[in-house]
Amino acid sequence: MKIYLAGPDVFLPDAVAIGRRKAEICARHGLTGLYPLDNVIDLSARDASLDIFGGNEAMMIEADAIIANLTPFRGPGADAGTVYELGYMAGRGKLCLGYCNDPTLYADRVRKFTTVERQDGRLVDADGLTVEDFGLSDNLMMIHALDLHGCALVTPRHAPADPWHDLTAFETSVRLAAEQLGAASTRASS
Repeated sequence: MKIYLAGPDVFLPDAVAIGRRKAEICARHGLTGLYPLDNVIDLSARDASLDIFGGNEAMMIEADAIIANLTPFRGPGADAGTVYELGYMAGRGKLCLGYCNDPTLYADRVRKFTTVERQDGRLVDADGLTVEDFGLSDNLMMIHALDLHGCALVTPRHAPADPWHDLTAFETSVRLAAEQLGAASTRASS
């Protein structure tokens, strides 16, 4: 069974090493991790961005499931590309799992970036825009995509010292994926 490994990890200085660690964890659980940087792309090519998109899409089509790193990236919420990939996989009926190394609720994370107050019974930011306040870890569409198409978001009790390199929540997600895919495989062969 193949797992697409989505997340902003690809932007880390040691992105290739992180991908290798994630693939090794998958292998220990009998799964194959498909990491976006495994695609061979000529970054100097004129259409490099389109080649990256095509390579990642091909991996997602090949995969049986996704594990998305939804740890906040450059703001209070998850990386936009990762969110797209999670939605793409949910739309294709694939098993969806995700983890976030920040256990803080979304509304509380928004407070770190802007003034938030109650106004007319709703939570609003400094621009007067409503802030989702459902007691969820991130946007309701991502959280419920996971709930309905796989497993609930995995979060630690306390944020790890290094949220980009601590793979404890990731490994929990891999174990859940192996269980879910193993159960689906057993049902299919019965």
